[in-house]
Amino acid sequence: MIDGPPVESQTPPGTTTPAPGASSRQEHDIMASKTAVFDDTRPIGTIPAIPLADIAPWAVFASVVALILLYLVSTEQGAFALFQGTYVHEFVHDGRHLLGFPCH
Repeated sequence: MIDGPPVESQTPPGTTTPAPGASSRQEHDIMASKTAVFDDTRPIGTIPAIPLADIAPWAVFASVVALILLYLVSTEQGAFALFQGTYVHEFVHDGRHLLGFPCH
């Protein structure tokens, strides 16, 4: 720790130092006058409502993918076979038993 008198600011009172990158006082004033404007008037802690039209395409896509995966795990090369060979069956074999689908 260094002992001695407190260091005083060398900037005269009432003036500000320019922001880094500001080349003139005018640029500094423009940058300093910018403020963030928030138009969100929701109370803190509430969750915003998402319109159904924004969710619907993703919900349809997720449902189609889930149904395809369910078919592959539960039925493919068991009762039905859209693909030749036993590759799909062997790939999902443990998952099939884990989910309670019998296969043999």
